[in-house]
Amino acid sequence: MLTISAFARRTGLTPSALRFYDDCGVLTPARVDEVTGYRYYREDQAERAARLRELRAAGLPLAQVTAVLDGPSEEATAILEAHRRRLRADFAAASSALGRLLPGPPRLAGLDLASAIRQVTPAAGAPLDFVLIEADGDEVRLVATDRYRLALRVLRPVHPGTGRFVVPTRELAELGPWVARHDEVTLTGDALHAGGESRPLPLLDEEFPGYRVMLDALPAPERRVVVDRTALRDALPERGPVELAVCKDALVVNGRALPAIGDGALRIGFDPAVLGAALEASVGPDVLLEFAGPSDVTRVRSADQGSFETLVMPVALAAAGPGSPTAAPRAGR
Repeated sequence: MLTISAFARRTGLTPSALRFYDDCGVLTPARVDEVTGYRYYREDQAERAARLRELRAAGLPLAQVTAVLDGPSEEATAILEAHRRRLRADFAAASSALGRLLPGPPRLAGLDLASAIRQVTPAAGAPLDFVLIEADGDEVRLVATDRYRLALRVLRPVHPGTGRFVVPTRELAELGPWVARHDEVTLTGDALHAGGESRPLPLLDEEFPGYRVMLDALPAPERRVVVDRTALRDALPERGPVELAVCKDALVVNGRALPAIGDGALRIGFDPAVLGAALEASVGPDVLLEFAGPSDVTRVRSADQGSFETLVMPVALAAAGPGSPTAAPRAGR
């Protein structure tokens, strides 16, 4: 048996906290001396105390702590997942508010910004030959679209800030090598600043498509496939359409089976130039494809970089014609 002081040292909880948890019925001592009122704990209670300490450190309300400690594992998991979602939402809201209150423009890691420029600019195309840079507190988003695909990269700034800039694609791409040479780059309304140097940031008075509304309207993916990015890119024909067939543990590209992680059955067509560009912009050895259906937008995501994704429109696979875009959602203006 351990005294309350010894048990407090063992578990990292203060004696006052242990007395409080005893009063609440969350962690009761093994024995209480009837004469002195001293509390004594068993050594095997230390594990429960440690879990209690972690739950309280995570900010879980005391009313839910007992359910996690004593309830079924399924219930405990559901409570913790719900609490994590609340924490993330609260953090995002607080960070966004601080970003609007803190002085100064957003500041980004140079290599991160250069990488994002390289990834999203290929998705821009006439008549939308520009890139949106959107800073909102703790997030900076680079977005580009040509109406048949949309590339999105989310960055975490070194210093939060706000701003919305529409930049010509060619001029932004030309800034990429300069940005990559600096540890940090500050984004102001008309220029990029780094290392005592500045580069003009030409801005356009253009309305960028409502990409957030489009993303929110996308159906949930029904099938996910992880496949070797280079192998898939090399399997694409020079001209299309190309047919992808999702099978168990394989992705069949125009009849050629590539090893993959996934299952289900789906047949879908793409313009190989559009899909190939999305694969080229991705990073890492693997790529994650998320399919909602043969006529719905497909998400092409870097398995090693979850903050970058490209949305690719499928094409028709009718034998009579050369695949034209299907009636999937567009990033309309």
